[in-house]
Amino acid sequence: MNRWLLVGAGLLLQFSIGAVYAWSVFGKALQEAGPWELSKVQATLPFETTIAMIFVGTFVGGRLQDRRGPRVVALAGGLIYAVGIVLASLTRGSEDLWLLIATYGVVSGFGLGVAYIVPIAMLQKWFPDKTGLITGLAVGGFGFGAVLTSPVASWLIDADPDQPTKAFLWLGLAYLAMSLAGAALFRNPPEGYVVPGHEPAGSEEGGSTAKEYTAGEALRTPQWYLLTAILTLNVATGIALISQAAGSAEGIAGYSTGAAATIVGVLAIFNGAGRIVWAAASDRVGRMPSFATMLTLQGVCLLLLPHTGNAALFFVLAAVVYLCYGGAFGTMPATAGDFFGVKNAGAIYGLMLIGWSLGGVLGPVVISALLGDGEPDYTLGYTTVGVIALASVALTLVTKVPRARRAG
Repeated sequence: MNRWLLVGAGLLLQFSIGAVYAWSVFGKALQEAGPWELSKVQATLPFETTIAMIFVGTFVGGRLQDRRGPRVVALAGGLIYAVGIVLASLTRGSEDLWLLIATYGVVSGFGLGVAYIVPIAMLQKWFPDKTGLITGLAVGGFGFGAVLTSPVASWLIDADPDQPTKAFLWLGLAYLAMSLAGAALFRNPPEGYVVPGHEPAGSEEGGSTAKEYTAGEALRTPQWYLLTAILTLNVATGIALISQAAGSAEGIAGYSTGAAATIVGVLAIFNGAGRIVWAAASDRVGRMPSFATMLTLQGVCLLLLPHTGNAALFFVLAAVVYLCYGGAFGTMPATAGDFFGVKNAGAIYGLMLIGWSLGGVLGPVVISALLGDGEPDYTLGYTTVGVIALASVALTLVTKVPRARRAG
């Protein structure tokens, strides 16, 4: 089959599960709705739980897709994700916060993780000639997920502002249709598949005779832990802003509630674009220089963010953070392939995504605690996170490809 058709199918699946990045619209509504009136910390709990559960899902999905093939695993992940979202629509007030965490957080987060890892591992096998670009495209749809979801969710919430969770019913049904339509086309390439005209060559980042690591072997290398730490810190710094994007747009730059929801959707374009742009750029400039640049840009922008009251400048700084946040997800799968090979990519990168879960919990917890429940202290919050991002650059300077891969 045409391998680019599989790219389109993967993007459709990722678009549906990437809607999770529109959570700040729901988080803000849950703080304001009469039956809910959650604190900032409480309003982030369902989102944090979702991100935390992603690792469990990718661990299971990565191992299963290497053994059972991508289609059945992606179909199961999409179904579980949508069911969790639909069940979340049954919650009606603050006394149901536990149920919202269990359904939106635990159930949908697990399904999201199962589905997320599949197209990344599958498409690397179909595109050995374009590893950086294709892994960027493979996760690009995930970053774009909030582009449409944010304004649609805002519109659905406005129909019944006292019960914002009712919007989950229609969104969950839409996610179900999209994810199943995409996953139905998934398949691995046939045994012995080669790309016409592509001759794998040995390089410092691995070649045709380089060692293919198993998941267990990768876990016994220091490189696996260094890469996971880089991913964790990049996620934590970027998602700190993402989890507070709507409220920060209003509080720092003076956006209206409706405009802030729209901005969240527009910023998601940069989240998705970063996955493609940075992944493709890393093919040319190298993986570690790309990560160093992403962390530096995020740190500088977060330091400047709380000091701008200008709406346009706020948007530019936030867009750069989103671009670099997304870039890590596009670049890291190709980096893991360079370091450990693609034969067991599903299991190895699936394990590495514990960094997504750790960073996804730490970032929102730290920023919500620093901002506080009264008048938000944006300077303290974003300055702290910005310094963390800049300090993380040191890890990229000491992370090198394993000798067994360089020897290829």
